[in-house]
Amino acid sequence: MGVGAKVPNHCMWLPRVSNSAVTALLLAQTCLLLFLVSRPGPSSPSGSEERVHVLVLSSWRSGSSFVGQLFSQHPDVFYLMEPAWHVWAALSHGSASALHMAVRDLVRSVFLCDMDVFDAYMPWRRSHNLSDLFQWAVSRALCSPPACSAFPRGAISSEAVCKPLCARRPFGLAQEACRSYSHVVLKEVRFFNLQVLYPLLRDPALNLRIVHLVRDPRAVLRSREQTVKALARDNGIVLGTNGTWVEADPGLRVVHEVCRSHVRIAEAAALKPPPFLRGRYRLVRFEDLAREPLAEIRALYAFAGLSLTPQLEAWIHNITHGTGPGARREAFQTSSRNALNVSQAWRHALPFAKIRRVQELCAGALQLLGYRPVSSEVEQRDLAQDLVVPRGPSSFSWAWGSAMV
Repeated sequence: MGVGAKVPNHCMWLPRVSNSAVTALLLAQTCLLLFLVSRPGPSSPSGSEERVHVLVLSSWRSGSSFVGQLFSQHPDVFYLMEPAWHVWAALSHGSASALHMAVRDLVRSVFLCDMDVFDAYMPWRRSHNLSDLFQWAVSRALCSPPACSAFPRGAISSEAVCKPLCARRPFGLAQEACRSYSHVVLKEVRFFNLQVLYPLLRDPALNLRIVHLVRDPRAVLRSREQTVKALARDNGIVLGTNGTWVEADPGLRVVHEVCRSHVRIAEAAALKPPPFLRGRYRLVRFEDLAREPLAEIRALYAFAGLSLTPQLEAWIHNITHGTGPGARREAFQTSSRNALNVSQAWRHALPFAKIRRVQELCAGALQLLGYRPVSSEVEQRDLAQDLVVPRGPSSFSWAWGSAMV
């Protein structure tokens, strides 16, 4: 620049930094990075054993709350239900794909028992209580020591009892409780492909296993129709409406997107899966759990490195052999119901026109996941016709099987 040339205004603020200062800054950053990498990871409850991390990967109204409770009530498990709810609540103008990385980063932090990650999504938080967490009271670990003393650590907990006794316990106890368990299990419905989870599967700080829970899309639709208002904000994010909530969805666009996501995830696991995924992914159909709950749950626990206790076996029998399908007010609760009746309720409740439309939109998911379509209302109502294809030798044999070592 020549003598007397005018310096642009937008350049006037730039400071002059010497080479030595830059070098010092880079050295400081390098030292900090080395320190962070060399720090010991979160303490293991047993000292030498590696903590196991399990992600229950599903979608809304697919029986995921039930499966979450199967893990939550286990005495070796710290469980949280949909921690990424906080991400979507704070960033509701985003789309599901745009929020994937934020959701993944929060999930990683929670797996490592770093609960400070929630601060970014709870700017309104003043109380710093356990009740700041979404659906906190369904976690037995947050109702038991060291978080709270509503129930002994090995007892079956109750949300109704836990809420009044533990709601005002300090938020920091969630982190302390998490670090005292051998297994951390999170249930999430906000991932729409498997590839976004690959960094977690490759992360040496995690010992991650994925339970991919699916359900007949026709049953999902019937259940969604009972919870329209509760799903409105999530529907908007799935459809990318820039913050507009969506209650009415006559075109079944959300169901269509959910079906597409299950196909993407299942195909990624079955067709040329990356080496780091083998033995760490398990596909579970809700209908199989409903038909043979104890056998399926034993296999599920074995995959996660857990054992079925007599107390849990009795509790599971009770909640899967109730007298009815469950009331509308219990839509987001795990109560005693007849699991087989619940899995078949759509065959009486939905008009055939809707069934036919779902089958058109979700044809790929029905075929891939093992659900038979119906061609008439008579066939739909005939419960003697089994619409769940038995599992057999297929490209999913390794994924459906137990963990491989």
